[in-house]
Amino acid sequence: MSACAITGILAGIALPSWQGSLMKARRVDAVQALTRLQAAQERYRDEHGHYAATLEALRIGTRSEAGHYTLTVEAESAVRYRALATPAAGGPQAGDADCAPLTLAVDSGFARSGPNRRCWNR
Repeated sequence: MSACAITGILAGIALPSWQGSLMKARRVDAVQALTRLQAAQERYRDEHGHYAATLEALRIGTRSEAGHYTLTVEAESAVRYRALATPAAGGPQAGDADCAPLTLAVDSGFARSGPNRRCWNR
């Protein structure tokens, strides 16, 4: 009986930590998707002289590779855009309130990641 109680206590302590580690690991999906989007934007700018206003123009899908995130891009000007990776509704990252959405703001080729470095596993 006491062994079951000890096991339950240990599981109660370990489970949230394990779930947090999984959530952090799945953020890599968003980071990779935003990195690919940035590379596609730079190629597009080389060819057209400005950043693309849509994912369709970049020939990039709206979901990250593993499907944990939905991608959007907001063109603010010819030399500035903001890309977002938002947890997919109902997916395993939907509860990641600390790092949702992950953002990449680019101005004239200079990038700022958000909401913070910890979210980008840096």
